[in-house]
Amino acid sequence: MNWVADGEQVEIVKKGKIIALLSPPPAKPKKIKLPDFEARRKRIFGDRMMPGNIVAEERESYEY
Repeated sequence: MNWVADGEQVEIVKKGKIIALLSPPPAKPKKIKLPDFEARRKRIFGDRMMPGNIVAEERESYEY
């Protein structure tokens, strides 16, 4: 078990054939640091606020 704890894969053999493999659990994925979207929005637009219905109005103006 110490080998597995050290990260090695261990083969369990019976009569010369591998019947099982013991391996450590997969490594946990590293957390990705997301950018500060609020700071980016303020840098680009400042304190300006877009009206909330501008997208809906734009969509309604198109015919599909």
